[in-house]
Amino acid sequence: MPSFSLKKFAVPACIVLLSACGADKTQAPQGPPPPVAVTVTTVQSTDAVYYEEYPATLAALNQIELRAQVSGYVTGMYFQDGQKVSKGQKLYSIDAQVYNANYQQAVANLQVQETNMMKAQKDAERYHELDKHDAIAKQQVDYADAALEAAKKQVIAAKASVNSVSANVSFASIYAPFSGTIGISNVKTGTAVVAGQTVLNTVSTDSPIAVDFAVDQKEVYHFMQLQQQKADKKDSTFTIAFGSEVYPYPGSISLVDRAVDPQTGTIKTRLIFPNDKGMLKPGMNTSVRVKSNNAQRSIVIPNKAVTEQLGEFFVYVLGDSSKVTQRKVLLSKQIGANIIVKEGLKEGDQVVVEGVQKLREGTVVTTAVPKAAGK
Repeated sequence: MPSFSLKKFAVPACIVLLSACGADKTQAPQGPPPPVAVTVTTVQSTDAVYYEEYPATLAALNQIELRAQVSGYVTGMYFQDGQKVSKGQKLYSIDAQVYNANYQQAVANLQVQETNMMKAQKDAERYHELDKHDAIAKQQVDYADAALEAAKKQVIAAKASVNSVSANVSFASIYAPFSGTIGISNVKTGTAVVAGQTVLNTVSTDSPIAVDFAVDQKEVYHFMQLQQQKADKKDSTFTIAFGSEVYPYPGSISLVDRAVDPQTGTIKTRLIFPNDKGMLKPGMNTSVRVKSNNAQRSIVIPNKAVTEQLGEFFVYVLGDSSKVTQRKVLLSKQIGANIIVKEGLKEGDQVVVEGVQKLREGTVVTTAVPKAAGK
């Protein structure tokens, strides 16, 4: 029996002993975590040149739709689609046979009314002469005066009719209202057109050309200052771009609209650009680039160094003992892969640009230093 009891309790004793040994091993103290490998850059100030960009649309300074002012058939076209036209150049003609006939009839009617007026004038003069000698009834004299007045009014009406029909005759020919470029015709010879409805074509000026864009009301004062600056053909404050292509000729500010749109809080602003080579066309979409006029040097860091938390922006700054500190910054304009820092950093600070996602306040790091920002 004693030997049986020893075996019974020997196995549990060994298990307890092994468990104790394992517990001692897991509770052994660990060393500090290894430093996090990051890349830092030294903050420097630079003369940052950047552009504020606004979506914009090109527009002709003068543009008009040519509409038929009389009804009829197009009898002639005196231009090529898309060509340059001069002010007063004949562009279209509309069948004027009916209007010429109406004009001749109106002239003939005017002549008849003028003849009637001359007869009424002589009758009135004769009756007044007889009235001086009491040789005619007063009623006859009154009738003669009334007939004369009616005849005069008939002449006035006939003259108005002649002018009206004459205008229709002149409207049968359409002339260029100003010099510019004419578009593709909407009608051909033989097309029936309706007065006031049919659009024949469009003429617009080419150079200079306008660029219209909307500016937030907070920027109105700034743009009013730019408008008051003396114009300089070499000034590159205003440029336009089509994707990556920048139009080679700078523009100037022409006007800021009279009022802010209460629905959008923006105001329409217009720039003027030279377009002697016809590279710009009305209706094109573009981006207005307004060059910054900031004379002060700016702190610029890589954009990837910035983290966002609840709408606020932070960077990790390298401090003593290779530890990083999270610092809040106030940002300004982004310039390519970099961004301007208005507040929170000073020249000489070292900020982490790679490995940011691995960091916390007080993390120990090991660093590799790239070229300074802005270089």
